[in-house]
Amino acid sequence: MLSLRQDTDRPAEPLVKIAERTLRCFELFASEQRPLSLSDISRALEIRSSSCYDILQTLEHLGYIYEIEPRGGYYPSLRLLDVASAIASADPMLRRADLVLRALRDTLDESVFLSKVSGMNATYLLALQSSSLLRTAISPGEKIGSLHATSAGKALLAGLDPDALDAYFMSAELTPITPESVTSKMELRQQLEAARPEGIFTSRNESAEGVLSISATFQWSRATYIVSIIGPEARLDKKLDRAKPALLDICRRLEIRPGTIF
Repeated sequence: MLSLRQDTDRPAEPLVKIAERTLRCFELFASEQRPLSLSDISRALEIRSSSCYDILQTLEHLGYIYEIEPRGGYYPSLRLLDVASAIASADPMLRRADLVLRALRDTLDESVFLSKVSGMNATYLLALQSSSLLRTAISPGEKIGSLHATSAGKALLAGLDPDALDAYFMSAELTPITPESVTSKMELRQQLEAARPEGIFTSRNESAEGVLSISATFQWSRATYIVSIIGPEARLDKKLDRAKPALLDICRRLEIRPGTIF
């Protein structure tokens, strides 16, 4: 069984691997949606059976998985759902953002996403999907796919200080994702400069053909967040006159800068 105690004499890397493998184990159950045996999990995660056994035994001991029957495979219990629900219900950002972003989604009937900037990337925290079957598949926990081809990525870049932005352009390779993707660093700089006064950044057929997205940022204390509206170009393009001011209004309402009393 895995030891859960902290051991400062051990290098950090094995602990990181254990955490990664444990989380990937749950992701595997989510994708397979069936009981999985030790060999199933070991093979899918490409780890030794002994290491896989240690993880499963620890999760079973803590009540996060259970064995269906002897040699019948393992499956997660509802404890993970209970823990996740308790965490999500107390998330200070999501509690503030959820209602207003749902209202934005309902008003436009387009998918709305919230992501948080961390360094040179951002993680999606909230994904509110359009009622239409034709919509973008992004799940919470995913990273922004591309900085130069997505509206969220452009919003992130525009918020960097000049030195950090220069460093990005020094090392970045603007690989085309679609025929419309920006591959010129000069053109991308011009796009960022042109969009800064309005505060709305656009990607049109750049990250996926037929997809239009707009993004804007807001500050919550010392962190930067991005709100994105994404939909089929043919549909969202007709709503931009409503979507742009609504997006900016939402970001103004969510903005809380350092020192603000709320």
